[in-house]
Amino acid sequence: MSKAYVIGVGMTKFMKPGRTSEDYPLLAKKALASALEDCKITLKEIQQAFVGYVYGDSTSGQRAIYEVGMTGMPIYNVNNNCATGSTAVYLAKEAIESGKSECVLALGFDKMERGSFSLKFQDRTSPLDRHENILKETVGLDKEVALPIQLFNHAGLEHMKKYGTKLEHFAKIAYKNHKHSVNNPNSQFQDEYALPQILDSPTMFGMLTKLQCCPTSDGAAGAVLASENFVKAHKLENQAVEIVGMEMVTDFPDSFDKSFINLVGCDMTKKAAERLFKKTNHKPTDVQVVELHDCFSVNELLTYEALGLCEPGQAGEMIDNGDNTYGGKYVVNPSGGLISKGHPLGATGVAQCAELCWQLRGEAGKRQVEGAKLALQHNVGLGGTVILGLYKLGFPATKSK
Repeated sequence: MSKAYVIGVGMTKFMKPGRTSEDYPLLAKKALASALEDCKITLKEIQQAFVGYVYGDSTSGQRAIYEVGMTGMPIYNVNNNCATGSTAVYLAKEAIESGKSECVLALGFDKMERGSFSLKFQDRTSPLDRHENILKETVGLDKEVALPIQLFNHAGLEHMKKYGTKLEHFAKIAYKNHKHSVNNPNSQFQDEYALPQILDSPTMFGMLTKLQCCPTSDGAAGAVLASENFVKAHKLENQAVEIVGMEMVTDFPDSFDKSFINLVGCDMTKKAAERLFKKTNHKPTDVQVVELHDCFSVNELLTYEALGLCEPGQAGEMIDNGDNTYGGKYVVNPSGGLISKGHPLGATGVAQCAELCWQLRGEAGKRQVEGAKLALQHNVGLGGTVILGLYKLGFPATKSK
């Protein structure tokens, strides 16, 4: 099986919906052009493309790429909720590893509506009806509040009850991610807040305050993947990042066992992590930098344990010890994460890939993680999908020259 390498990445600044006049074709064009420029190839050299978006009509992927050129290549439109972007990367990797393609594009974008995420079709079964039913049966469903925040709020409360986690632990995650975002020019928000400001910001639902929730966003990101032969033919060894492994997992029966922690994807994450680290002969403690899906501060805390970065029930201790930021065991979300960077659903997973490539290439500027050699990506979409990716420099000896 051929190895897959990321040879070029690019992204736009993520922005609040309504504040930019740029439509999705232009956003995608900027991200794609940046990724192509990064690896110094042309669109004609890409043999197929996987394009992810959630807020858009069918074949928006074609319309986005046509802004750069029309080559006749296969273009696949991808939608996997919040895990859409990483799904595009996963499919691009599979295309390279199969040997059917030498150079493939993963592109993600979204131009979202302002306000909370909501379903579009009210005349048919919701893909999240199982989640809704569990809410109704256990704690009650608030029809006036977006479903995701209700689910994550109750998952956080469950963790507090089970392990004694404090509200401050969730707030410290948001504090960290806002602090990290100050050094990311692509982040939607670049403001640092004191811990009391996080806790005292307006309540969105239950225990979650505004500064602990990701915003809706407009934005795009692109990644060009290639085979080893393509890398060497184009002399791109000094920047090629190997995808050591990726795992995609969907829901299990246990996901609906009325544990909110499982309902928001932690059982999927745990299984994906077990498979990923076993297949790659690595362990969680080998990782230095992580980009994970902090749609809410609750999810980041839960994900520490699901990924194996710490033992179950020890996330609070990990946070208190500073083992999730610079100077600790891991640096989690140096980009600012979804909470600060923003969350255009289709772009998020590709943007995570881009950030980790910059980290491994030593090109992350002021947010650079010293000694970053192995990077971990986590992206989750309710309904449900979890995708994990493990990355390292493909040719480190070449990079050091």
